Amino acid sequence: MMNYDLWRTVLFRMPPELAHFAALSILKYAPAQLFAKPKPNPIKALGLTFPHAIGLAAGLDKNGDYIEALYKLGFAFIEVGTVTPKPQAGNPKPRLFRVVEDEALINQMGFNNKGVDYLVANLKRWPRSGIIGVNIGKNKTTSLNQAADDYVYCLEKVYPYASYITLNISSPNTPELRQLQQPHYLNALLTTITKACQKLNAKHQRELPLLIKVSPDETPETLKHLSDIALKNGIAGLIATNTTNTRPLSSASASKSKAGGLSGKPITDKATQTLKLLHQLVGHELTLIGVGGIHDAASAYQKLEAGAQLLQLYTSLIYKGPQLISKLTHAL
Repeated sequence: MMNYDLWRTVLFRMPPELAHFAALSILKYAPAQLFAKPKPNPIKALGLTFPHAIGLAAGLDKNGDYIEALYKLGFAFIEVGTVTPKPQAGNPKPRLFRVVEDEALINQMGFNNKGVDYLVANLKRWPRSGIIGVNIGKNKTTSLNQAADDYVYCLEKVYPYASYITLNISSPNTPELRQLQQPHYLNALLTTITKACQKLNAKHQRELPLLIKVSPDETPETLKHLSDIALKNGIAGLIATNTTNTRPLSSASASKSKAGGLSGKPITDKATQTLKLLHQLVGHELTLIGVGGIHDAASAYQKLEAGAQLLQLYTSLIYKGPQLISKLTHAL
């Protein structure tokens, strides 16, 4: 295993967004033998068989440029995106910030991506030997009333190449997006998407699992409505959770007033409580994927106890390095 502590020292001297692309570029050319192999522990969920429970959350590889490279790390599955119909630059830079004292990140990215056609071109080159989720969203300029058109457009494009598809309706960095979790918008959105899925299922002779990524900042009442609507519309699973607008940071942090979605160690409890409530609402009828603040075996196990069948990492990968994947699979 390569010495990640040394690499982290170098990468943390760069601006976060530059370090992000530097790390992925290095990984692309690194031999796979450098990385420890996770312990197999097959899990059946979403009609798929996962080699173990640990996957990569959306956001690290928005455009599918690094799928092969990221699989070297030993992930059981990789979720790419968020991707939108049209390319968009995202919010102005700087828009990604480390909160080192709390092992956290604050991002204001705003669905920066090269568009769904670019992602599809990359997916076509992937030999489909692993499980790939595709996380889809709406363009910033698309109104909430027209949002379903954007999701259906992306759905139709990626359907032949994805193992599952996630609807991102919970990012805090696209104005008003989280309103799509409210009953009025969610009912209309899922009704339209369900009809599109039925046609695509028939056309491609396969039933693709559809998931929703949920915010940790919603009330129990909103989560109850969301769960009911998801069950009614045949949604296969929920990912709990996205980043938070709250700031459960240490008193030493100078980042409390910085806007954007907070991820990492400080949101562990908040994300796990949301997951636990969702499990109480849906039981075993939906697959639950736990994400948010997983940084060691204890925090991973808390997610499983709260009802998750699968887990996803992102921020802890930045702070702990690739060895965390094999450590978690062996510990669990």
